[in-house]
Amino acid sequence: MTTRGIADITLAEQAFNAPSLAYGKLYPMLIVFGVAVAGVVVEAFAPRERRYVVQTVLALTGLVAAFVGVVLVAGDLASNNGGASLGTVEAMGAIAVDGPSLFIWGTLLIFSIISVMLFAERNLEGGLTAFAGQAAALPGTEAEREASARGIEHTEVFPLVMFAIGGMMLFPAANDLLTMFVALEVLSLPLYLLCGLARRRRLISQEAALKYFLLGAFSSAFFLYGIALVYGFAGSMQLAAIDAAVSSRVGASGMLLIGIGLIAVGVLFKVSAAPFHSWTPDVYQGAPTAVTAFMAACTKLAAFGALLRIFYVGLGSARWDWQPMMWVIAGLTMAVGSIIAITQTDVKRMLAYSSIAHGGFLLTGFVGAHQGAEVAGTEITSLQSVLFYLVAYGFATIGAFAVVTVVRDAGGEANHLSRWAGLGKEAPVVAGVFAFFLLAFAGIPLTSGFTGKWAVFTSAWQGGAWPLVVVAVLMSAVAAFFYVRVIVVMFFSDPVGEGPTVAVPSALTTVAITIGAAMTLILGVVPQPVLDLAAQAGEFIR
Repeated sequence: MTTRGIADITLAEQAFNAPSLAYGKLYPMLIVFGVAVAGVVVEAFAPRERRYVVQTVLALTGLVAAFVGVVLVAGDLASNNGGASLGTVEAMGAIAVDGPSLFIWGTLLIFSIISVMLFAERNLEGGLTAFAGQAAALPGTEAEREASARGIEHTEVFPLVMFAIGGMMLFPAANDLLTMFVALEVLSLPLYLLCGLARRRRLISQEAALKYFLLGAFSSAFFLYGIALVYGFAGSMQLAAIDAAVSSRVGASGMLLIGIGLIAVGVLFKVSAAPFHSWTPDVYQGAPTAVTAFMAACTKLAAFGALLRIFYVGLGSARWDWQPMMWVIAGLTMAVGSIIAITQTDVKRMLAYSSIAHGGFLLTGFVGAHQGAEVAGTEITSLQSVLFYLVAYGFATIGAFAVVTVVRDAGGEANHLSRWAGLGKEAPVVAGVFAFFLLAFAGIPLTSGFTGKWAVFTSAWQGGAWPLVVVAVLMSAVAAFFYVRVIVVMFFSDPVGEGPTVAVPSALTTVAITIGAAMTLILGVVPQPVLDLAAQAGEFIR
């Protein structure tokens, strides 16, 4: 018998394990991707005049169904583990369905439902959405004017946002670095497009999209090169195998350390951490405000989920190697976001730097007491505190940007701070709600921001990161200045010229603002249920 024949027999005798997917645990994410594909089909075959209604209903229905699925999967997971949400690794080891994943999925879907409501708003632009009617038309050309005159709407934004949401669900749940990279690209590419589709101020919107795309491509390259180096060190893409290789190393490894640094660059770019934050102010300012709200809440949530999984699961044994780097980045991020925000005169740019500062506060909790600390007699881990902060920040952020969409002047949204002067007299309810969101960002008691900061600061303090906590408290005081400045402008300054006007939004935007304000208050007054839910999520499965 020839050597080839012997090899064929040997291969035939080997057991063949067909790849399998646990659809019963992954179907919430599959629903989102399925709705995204269905949205593409709608764009191809549905009459143009019906696409808006079909796409809006399809997206909202899909997100609600996915959220219900997350609740059912979480209940099934808890019951199968005797009430302890441990989790499982599915899809041939590529996706971890555990407590933190399900918590992030549920929160992300709630934020996404509110964001899609803002995407579907039509009352603020004369019966049209805030997205360009024809993306391929150059700004100021006859083609653009014709698309505007005909009332054409860019309903492709709905399947785009659904693809982004699907990528955001996969990103923090990925159990190996290659799947995580694919998820990063799936969530990023639709965002690059969405940022350039503003109906008004098309040039600045397209500039924002180009900056985001170029810098995002660089960050993805860093991330991929870091994956290659870590794979070269560990011989595996699986996070558990990487952790085992790190645990068994003898001495330092240059390949591992460089790989950790490059991976950190790729993820920290998405959370707007300094010095990888330069895209954030320009993109937040230029993108349609609904997209800005979606990015500020959902992208930050997904990116921090991935950051936690990478560094707690895959690189937890190298904590003493990467922790000093994270200390420096956390302090720098808080300082850059808080100090530079003082100089901003554009409301969206101010909120962008606020988002950077909050990223620093979250990183403070990230480097805190991973094993748990005592807060008022209750154990709280850094993971629990970060998850709660992300929930609190997300609701306030979406609500704040929703308010920005309704404050108008002759050119559209009144983004310049001077145009907000006298808003408290013109529309006291709108000004009061926005002031409430700003107070939450500042961490004033009885708001969700206060409870979130208390949780992450206490976790960090108990973990020995008290210098970072001192910096965080000081930067919180600095940040309070520019938040209060906006409140003073709204209530105690005379309007410039005709003053701001408040457009009457549809029920969609009204509901989004109401939910944001209500949750900001509830999480400030009664935070324990969400803290308990974050605690029940447990730890990442390994």
